[in-house]
Amino acid sequence: MPIGLVAFIGGLLFLSDSRSREPQQLDVGGVVLLSLTLTLLVYPLVEGREAGWPSWIIAMLLAMPSALAAFVRFEAELAARGGDPLVALHLLRNSAFVIGLVMALAFYMLSSFYLTFAVYLQSGLHETPMAAGLATLPFAIGYFVASLGSSWIMQWLGVRTLTLGFALQVLGFSVVMLSAANILPQSTMLGLVCGGLGFGTVMPSIIKAVIGSIEARHAGLASGIMISTFQIGAALGVAVIGGVFYGALGSGQDLEAYAHAFTLALGCNVALLALGGVMSLWLPGERKSVA
Repeated sequence: MPIGLVAFIGGLLFLSDSRSREPQQLDVGGVVLLSLTLTLLVYPLVEGREAGWPSWIIAMLLAMPSALAAFVRFEAELAARGGDPLVALHLLRNSAFVIGLVMALAFYMLSSFYLTFAVYLQSGLHETPMAAGLATLPFAIGYFVASLGSSWIMQWLGVRTLTLGFALQVLGFSVVMLSAANILPQSTMLGLVCGGLGFGTVMPSIIKAVIGSIEARHAGLASGIMISTFQIGAALGVAVIGGVFYGALGSGQDLEAYAHAFTLALGCNVALLALGGVMSLWLPGERKSVA
């Protein structure tokens, strides 16, 4: 709350107001249908295992594709009437933009790491909440340092900055996995720094790199879709990979069980980050000059 309050006051003092000559209208129907679709997908993934997968949970999952189809149809019809859809479907014809959305989804599923790492530290290693929080500090330091230099790196490497960032994350979190498995003991801090450097390299660059393929007049819509994809990825990361963690943990309560579950869950994140790195190679390299 204190950080949010400072940001709010700073926004009032330093951010100028800007208004479009043709402001968009809120797509209430699109918001409702998309929220329904995500609820039908995410809630069963989060609660299904704990509830024992009852029939109503299965029914929600089965209903999700229909809700998604209704959302797509509604958005297409709204656009055809000259309205302002929540998701501009025509942007999905741009292959570079679609690749960017997949990268964003894979990248932000890393949100599950914050959950599983905290549980591993507190329940497996019996660290206090304060000690567990401080244990993530190397990642935050790497993130902060890389964020400061990401603009310069982007000017130098262009969209290949994303490849570098994903590679650093794969390397860093692989080291964390090996440390948790006691193959490379006492190397968690080094791995977290490397992972943070990668995260801080990708985070400020991914939107700028991907939006470069979109016409300037659609940049706002495209960036909004990207941000929404981040949030969906975060929810799916906690739901799916969190489910992998607790499924692997089962009834085990000793350090070995927690280390195994954490290593397996983090391995899923590493695989997704590797996928993001490979897909970044498909982005056109000449877009490095995008501002």
